[in-house]
Amino acid sequence: MLIYESTKATVHEEEVRIPAPNEVVWVRMENPSPDEVKHVLGDVFKCHPLLVEDAIKLNQRPKMDTYKDHIFLTFFAVSEGLEPQEIAIVIGSNFVITVYKDKLPFMDQLYLTCQEVPERISHPGVILHAILDRCVDDYTVIVEHLDNRLDHMEQSVYHNPAIRIAQDIFQLKRIMHQLRRVIVDERITLAAIAHHSFPYTREEDDVYFLDIMDHISRVVDSLDIFRESLTGLLELQMSMKSDRMNEIMKTLTVFSTIFLPLTFIVGVYGMNFKNIPELGWDYGYLYVWILMIGIGFLMWYFFKRKHWF
Repeated sequence: MLIYESTKATVHEEEVRIPAPNEVVWVRMENPSPDEVKHVLGDVFKCHPLLVEDAIKLNQRPKMDTYKDHIFLTFFAVSEGLEPQEIAIVIGSNFVITVYKDKLPFMDQLYLTCQEVPERISHPGVILHAILDRCVDDYTVIVEHLDNRLDHMEQSVYHNPAIRIAQDIFQLKRIMHQLRRVIVDERITLAAIAHHSFPYTREEDDVYFLDIMDHISRVVDSLDIFRESLTGLLELQMSMKSDRMNEIMKTLTVFSTIFLPLTFIVGVYGMNFKNIPELGWDYGYLYVWILMIGIGFLMWYFFKRKHWF
């Protein structure tokens, strides 16, 4: 664990133990075993059994549970694959304990920063703010990634309405729905920290938590806009496909209509009767060609005047 001594304003690492009154500690547990969690939370810090159970399972939605000497928070980071990664946070008067399964690069960076800048670990509320702020900053990066991906999909549909994109749209909508469900619950937790008397943060830190809540509200609004845009994009593609199909059918119908009387003419003169009136004409073949070309041209001109194609 990382220990900050307020008397000397220094930071150093030690084995997990109960902090002294003049110390603030951050215990970081990455992919711990159930026994390790029970030992640290249950045996060393005397946390409530329900809290220990939640920290072991890590299958909660974002929430805040208040106990006598500590508070349990569940918050989520987002992986590069847009998968929510749960972080269990236990905060007391002079300690913060984080429990998570998958590796989180920003946790490593934050841990190094606390070692280099002691003020970043001088109070439990400061550590809590740093963790939540980094999580929400990653949400902003994810939103920019989704925005760019949506723009690319829109351009693809405009250039080629027949592109197979429906599966990507539904997959992206499912991801956004999952992220939004998590982030909306986190906004409630942040509101409880910022607007109420949270026992383990300083009053001057409330404005920083309000800033995080403002950022997370923008993320929720962006996700809502993206979901509506994806629905509109799917409808746009279907409409463009329908318009394209109508154009094709209209062109084929015009050609079929033009060739209908021509087929009738050649059908008449293709009958095997001896006494066809025009059969003995010297230039009958030429006359028929002129007639068919004239009829085709007149029909084309008529359709053009009617703006049917």
